[in-house]
Amino acid sequence: MNIVLKNGDNLELADGANALEAAQRISEGLARAAVAAKINGRLCDLTAPLAEGDALEIVTVKDPEGLHVYRHTCAHVLAQAIKTVYPTCKLAIGPVIDNGFYYDVDFKTPITMEDFVKIEAEMKKIVKSNLPIERFTLPRKEAIALMSKYRENYKVELIQDLPEGEEISFYKQGAFTDLCRGPHLPSTGKIKAFKLVSIAGAYWRGDEKKKMLTRIYGTAFAKKEEMDEYFQMLEEAKKRDHVKLGKEMKLFALLGEGKGFPFFLPNGMILKNTLIDYWRQIHRREGYVEVQTPIILNRSLWKTSGHWDHYKDNMYTTKIDGEDCAIKPMNCPGGMLVYKTSPHSYKDLPIRMGELGLVHRHEKSGQLHGLMRVRCFTQDDAHIFMLPEQITEEIKSVVRIIDEVYSLFGFKYHVELSTRPDNSMGSDEDWEAATNALKTALDELHLPYTVNEGDGAFYGPKIDFHLEDSIKRTWQCGTIQLDFQMPQRFDLDYVGEDGMKHRPIMIHRVVFGSIERFIGILIEHFAGKFPVWLSPEQVRVLPVTDRAAGYAEELVKLMTANGLRASADLRKEKIGRKILDAELEKVPYKLVIGDKEMENGTVSVRRRGEGDIGVMEKEKFIALLKEENDTKKAF
Repeated sequence: MNIVLKNGDNLELADGANALEAAQRISEGLARAAVAAKINGRLCDLTAPLAEGDALEIVTVKDPEGLHVYRHTCAHVLAQAIKTVYPTCKLAIGPVIDNGFYYDVDFKTPITMEDFVKIEAEMKKIVKSNLPIERFTLPRKEAIALMSKYRENYKVELIQDLPEGEEISFYKQGAFTDLCRGPHLPSTGKIKAFKLVSIAGAYWRGDEKKKMLTRIYGTAFAKKEEMDEYFQMLEEAKKRDHVKLGKEMKLFALLGEGKGFPFFLPNGMILKNTLIDYWRQIHRREGYVEVQTPIILNRSLWKTSGHWDHYKDNMYTTKIDGEDCAIKPMNCPGGMLVYKTSPHSYKDLPIRMGELGLVHRHEKSGQLHGLMRVRCFTQDDAHIFMLPEQITEEIKSVVRIIDEVYSLFGFKYHVELSTRPDNSMGSDEDWEAATNALKTALDELHLPYTVNEGDGAFYGPKIDFHLEDSIKRTWQCGTIQLDFQMPQRFDLDYVGEDGMKHRPIMIHRVVFGSIERFIGILIEHFAGKFPVWLSPEQVRVLPVTDRAAGYAEELVKLMTANGLRASADLRKEKIGRKILDAELEKVPYKLVIGDKEMENGTVSVRRRGEGDIGVMEKEKFIALLKEENDTKKAF
């Protein structure tokens, strides 16, 4: 039989050959590196049989799918080790997550991280044994009987909830068998580096009414060196923790009186408003108008938008004058009403309408984290209403804005195209047209992207931008969503060139995403050491003697008059203490002044991270600092 390789070449194999045999025919090195295969686009075990004309791609641990398979197998090794060390425990689920995996377990006697030593020792034995991993399937009744025999009641429940007719597969390694869709490595010996990292509680199936299980987190890498780098990154991330730095730098507070509702302090408001000022500057330049819509709107609106049916569990609701209302989780429906306040012609389009809207979403308390996961936040939304023929250019324009913004902060990024989810609304034709429009824009921009199947919004496909920060972590921030549904649901129209009414097409988009979350990301990206234009305090004047206090205050007034943010440290402290405090508070510039500087109208300049950079005239320093601020120069 013949199969088709990724590069388009044909490979002749014996009938009934599997993916591993194909890899061996290509090269022994590829066969050793192989961890799974894609057959006609579907991820499979290497033992999966091939058929005439199949498209085959060999997957290694260097591929994202390969690393996923590698870590999934490590989760099974963890489960086998746990069952060996704690035979009375019951296994729940063990999926792969970003940077690792976890397994939820029901223990008779609680365990702690101190128990990881013996679990990891057993895992090493299983890996060293190089146990073959074999897949088999069973009919529903026999599958339930097998898991019942092992007293794995959580697995029995999972099987019972599977749709009728769905294939029920298991994976066996040595004496251990687990319910799993797979795929997996061909043997346990393929695992080279792993570590258990933490422990937490987790409700079975995320339901607070069900039993609390023990969740054991781990990670695995193809090489020990890669794992060491990962843990070094985690140590660096701890130093950059935005909650810790936010407190030290007096940016924001997280108080028990408002869980999930951050309090912005004066320094934090300077940072937030600076970002907003920059946002407004860019959007004025790009022809956006700014609007503001109410925070609370009635049920009828949310029914029309689809949020009441598709998103109600995440919304805060109330009654006003006996009428059901909701605090907005999104700005979009309000934007629809703004569009409808006046008639529109095709000559008016595109209309680019921005809104810095405060939205509220109910997040579970266990998911809240600093500014990254909150219950209220400001979205830098924009809704673009346009003609069908304007779609591609408008999407490309938004992509260019996002690229400009992220480049300013020094972020690299990658792009994902997310397609139609299961709980979507609208016709197949609309979804296909919307998805193709996004693809066309990305292709014309020559912007590489991956497809994230089924992860679009319920009203349309989207392009997501994932930032990479200075320690190579990724964050999803910007998004562009093409929407054929909301204009229909809200009966939006414009008068076309033919004098008839037509339906506009709409883009939802954010650049920062959540401004609060973006601030959290910036704090960690810069480790609190913001460039001058973002720093809440740009320069601190440090008089050496009391005699220089008046000159210090004069300098602060002069810099303030030039639009700069400056303060004077007039404490009766030694100059060394003042310099150290300013460094710890991450102030970009310190001006040390004494009698000599006062007499000559100069300043002795210290730059964050560099120390003393020399003496200069005060006017020259202010001009340099003003240029650095106004040009948003990297520090």
